[in-house]
Amino acid sequence: MFVCFYLTRGLALIQIHLIPIQKSDVQNHYVDKLISSMMKTTKTVMMIAQHRVAQWCFKKGSVTAAYELKVKAGEVRRDDAQVALAAKLDALHESLSSLPPVPMRTEEPTESSKPLLLTRSLASAQSFVRKKFHLWSFGSLPRGIYIHGPVGVGKSFLMDLFYASVNVPDDDSCCNSDSCNHAKITKRRVHFHEFMLDVHHRIFVYKQKHPRENAIPIIAQQLAQEAQLLCFDEFQVTDVADAMILKRLFLLLLDWNVVVVATSNRSPDALYEGGINRSLFLPFIDMLKHTFDIISMEDSPKDYRLETRADGQSYFWSNKDAHGDNNCNNDIQAQLEEIFGGTASGTEAEVIQVLFGRTVKVARLNDRCAWFDFAELCYQPLGAADYISLCDRFAVIIMDGVPQLDANHLNEARRFVTLIDACYESRTRLVLAAKVPLDELFVDFEAQVESSDGDEELFVSEKGGSSSSFATTMIRSKDGEHKEWSATGRVGVSLAQLSSANDLAFSFRRAASRLVEMGGKEWGRQ
Repeated sequence: MFVCFYLTRGLALIQIHLIPIQKSDVQNHYVDKLISSMMKTTKTVMMIAQHRVAQWCFKKGSVTAAYELKVKAGEVRRDDAQVALAAKLDALHESLSSLPPVPMRTEEPTESSKPLLLTRSLASAQSFVRKKFHLWSFGSLPRGIYIHGPVGVGKSFLMDLFYASVNVPDDDSCCNSDSCNHAKITKRRVHFHEFMLDVHHRIFVYKQKHPRENAIPIIAQQLAQEAQLLCFDEFQVTDVADAMILKRLFLLLLDWNVVVVATSNRSPDALYEGGINRSLFLPFIDMLKHTFDIISMEDSPKDYRLETRADGQSYFWSNKDAHGDNNCNNDIQAQLEEIFGGTASGTEAEVIQVLFGRTVKVARLNDRCAWFDFAELCYQPLGAADYISLCDRFAVIIMDGVPQLDANHLNEARRFVTLIDACYESRTRLVLAAKVPLDELFVDFEAQVESSDGDEELFVSEKGGSSSSFATTMIRSKDGEHKEWSATGRVGVSLAQLSSANDLAFSFRRAASRLVEMGGKEWGRQ
């Protein structure tokens, strides 16, 4: 077996020992003695760490300092929950100095690679001791942070301040400040949708060359080598493929000394709620609660995005027929043409490359802008990868013919919300021409079901049988009207997709909030 421990001094980890122990070489009591010594060392390190943190608390951290500057400039209003979160992020920032480096890979990772096998043995030894002695982190290794709460309360805002405060290895911009005393590590900030697309694409590419091998350890090592700090925005799980690999992936990232900060609208216990085979996902939730500091902002219901109404003229609406001859529609079309920058007559359609060998065709475009009808992007089987590729190509996306989105447009609304998220993350300007005002665009609905055990066996509240491909459930609109939601009907899908429907209703508030922020004059990449 392997016994792995850390030799530390203060908060700085300076050496890692990997000690092979053969049963034929030592007696069991020597192993017990070694483990006892490791436990005493860990306790001593934690006492030193607490003393260092207590000393640090008397000075203002970089996240809090950046936040105070925003408050002083009048960009944000002081909020107690945000101040508390900034302090937690400051503590994490300080503790990054104890983060050991990721072991360097000296050759291309293959199953026969000796360096890879050695580093895998190290990760396996760490994982074994963690599970055996419930040591989710050795010594003073930093814990990740999972932040959850309503939309618009400052979760992403504070995470971005933290992300900006962490120096990368080639960043010398802060060499004259105290922050130079902190560790410089590689980092990556990404929407969780986009991150999982990247993971699945890496798996796809690896499996093309090694169809019988497990890709997850290789992918985890690649991700760790590229970024030791991962910041995820909008952490949510709606896809069964994501749910099944998250625990393995995150445990391996932890073993590779990767620190994760994530924001979410869902508490850990509410992740993948009602999803297929959720019982297989529950160990990930347990792991998340053991390895992360869970910070709730549920008591901060104020959506600060709504304080500043959109004034950049990115949302237009008219309840008249789009082809009707009236001044309102003519004015809207004229403004859209001005934003577009003239007509696109004579411009050939462009084919945009997407992950997994797919493409998206754009018929009306110029160098900086693409113009679509709602049906082109939301009635077609498109997803996050397609929208991310469009945002990478165009700084402005115009969409007209946007209908009111309710229980009759579940699939279309899901794609539309995903498009909004992609535009928000890339700071792409999204210009909409709709049939209703912005505050009426999303109609709330509720998928009503009952669960016998909170997991897989679901029962409908109105009519229908147990969860199956023929099950029927009822969706209640905001006005109290009930509509059938079945596997074969036009309105929706089977109970197997209940979780994503509930997440969609939950995400309506986030999408509406983001559209307000994205309508400001300063929004955009240019």
